[in-house]
Amino acid sequence: MKIKIIVVGCGNMGSSHARAYHNLPGFELLGLVDRNVETRQQLSRELDGIAELDSFEKALQQLNPDAVAVCTYPDSHYEITRKCLQQNKHVFVEKPLAATVEQAHELVVLAQKVKRKIVVGYILRVHPAWAKFIEIARTLGKPLVMRMNLNQQSSGKEWQTHKKLMASISPIVDCGVHYVDVMCQMTRSKPLRVQAIGARLSDEIDPEMYNYGQLQVVFEDGSVGWYEAGWGPMMSQTAFFVKDVVGPRGCVSITEQKAEAAGDSSDIDAHTKTSGLLLHKSKINSDSTFAEKDQLISTADEPDHQELCNREQDYFLRAITEDLDLTEHLDDAVNSLKIVLAADRSVREGVAIEIQ
Repeated sequence: MKIKIIVVGCGNMGSSHARAYHNLPGFELLGLVDRNVETRQQLSRELDGIAELDSFEKALQQLNPDAVAVCTYPDSHYEITRKCLQQNKHVFVEKPLAATVEQAHELVVLAQKVKRKIVVGYILRVHPAWAKFIEIARTLGKPLVMRMNLNQQSSGKEWQTHKKLMASISPIVDCGVHYVDVMCQMTRSKPLRVQAIGARLSDEIDPEMYNYGQLQVVFEDGSVGWYEAGWGPMMSQTAFFVKDVVGPRGCVSITEQKAEAAGDSSDIDAHTKTSGLLLHKSKINSDSTFAEKDQLISTADEPDHQELCNREQDYFLRAITEDLDLTEHLDDAVNSLKIVLAADRSVREGVAIEIQ
C-alpha cells in the first residue's frame, strides 16, 4: 500500500522532495501547499496536475494524508510538525527540526507517544561521498581538526530568499546544522563548548540579525571544529568550499574542482558536489620524505541534488514501512541543533557557551 503524502512549502527543497514523491513507487503525492499561487501552480503543472492548496490545515482535512513533508521556513517547522503528529501523521521535516532544543525534544517525545516517524532532512547523510569522507576521517586518529564552510554569494531571487530566511534564522544555524552533524559523526564525542562571532554586512536585514558567522566547537576527545557561513551579494567567491579534516595520521579533504572553477556559490548542486577526496598520510621515511603518495579518490559518479532527495525520501519510506528505529537519527538531530543554537547565542552574548 502506498504512503499518501502532501508537501508543505514548494521552494527549492520542497519542489525537489515533491518530485521524489511523484516518482517513487512507494508514495502517492496527494497535494502541494504553498501561499504563493504561482509557485504551487507551476510545480503542480510539472507534476501532472497534483492538487494545490494555500492552507496546511485545509490540506490535512480535505486530503487526509498518511504523511507530511514540512519544507517551509524554519520558524514554522515546530508548529506544523506538532500538528501533524497530533493527527497521527508521519513527518519528514527539513532541518532544523525546531527553533529551540526544548521544542525539538518535545517533538521527539510526541512522535514516540503517537508511534509515528520523524525524519529530519540531513541530505549529506545519504550522500555516498560524504559517507566515505566521514569514514576516512575516523581513521586519522584523535584529536581531529575539522574545517568546513559554505559561503553563498547571492543576488536577485536568491538574496530575497536569504533575507526571508534571516527573518527567523542565521546562516550558522540554518546551514551549520548540516556540517556540525558531520563533525559529530566524525568524532562521536560529546561537544563541550562553542564560541562564535558574527557580522551584519547589510542594511537590508534586521538590525538584530547577522548574515555572516563562524563558530568553533570543542569536543570531549580534544577534537575541534570550525564552521563558517555567509549569505549575500557582498560575499566572496574565493574559498567558499572548504571541507578539510586533519588528524595525527594525516588529512582528508573534499576537492570540488567544478564548483571552485565555476565560482558559483549560489548553485545548490555545488553545495553537495565533491568531485574527489584527497587523502594525505603523515608517515615520514628516514630521509624525511613521505612514506606514501597522496591518494585522490574519485567520486565522479556521485548522485546529483535530485537523486539525493530521492534517497532521502526512500529512507523516509523505509522508516515508515519497515518501522526503522530512528532513535540515533533524532538524537543526532537534536545534538547538532543544540550546538548551533549555542553558537548563535555566543554571537549575541559575546561569550563562550558551555553545552549541557
